[in-house]
Amino acid sequence: MKSIASHARAALASAAIVLAASGTANSEAHMLPAPEGDVLLTVSGNIELTNVDNTAAFDLELLQTLPSETITTATIWTSGINDFTGVPLKEFLEMLGVEEGTIRATAINDYAIEFPVEDGLVEGPVLTYLRNGETMSVRDKGPVWLLFPFDDMPEFQSEKYYSRSIWQLDRIEILD
Repeated sequence: MKSIASHARAALASAAIVLAASGTANSEAHMLPAPEGDVLLTVSGNIELTNVDNTAAFDLELLQTLPSETITTATIWTSGINDFTGVPLKEFLEMLGVEEGTIRATAINDYAIEFPVEDGLVEGPVLTYLRNGETMSVRDKGPVWLLFPFDDMPEFQSEKYYSRSIWQLDRIEILD
């Protein structure tokens, strides 16, 4: 049985072929469709799937074509319990062909964190782009926020994971 990441790769490759046929994208199968809107997140480094030079650039529409998950949780930065929707980090990394190394995640203000890829290939962390069904502005910690299901998985209620909950995320680099 195919994994969600395999399905995502197949769907994105199909989308790239359709876009190429319409003259709007590169026809190479290892290419993601090019973003048409404002780029929210750029992934560089040791990745297999790209769309802009040697990077994978995502606008909101492209992120929304990927498998999504909603986590319902309270955070130490928001009031009450909220629903956050986005791409599970595990599936995101698998889709890009990332299996090992270090993830360097950087926010708009250049706040950066690093953690092992193996910690991103677990169930739980989500690259969120919606909060309670609405896109998140920069003022509201968006447009992309790496979050963990703190209420469902108490092991994430620690400084280690709070520090990895990087909001205003705009760059990910996969280091060897």
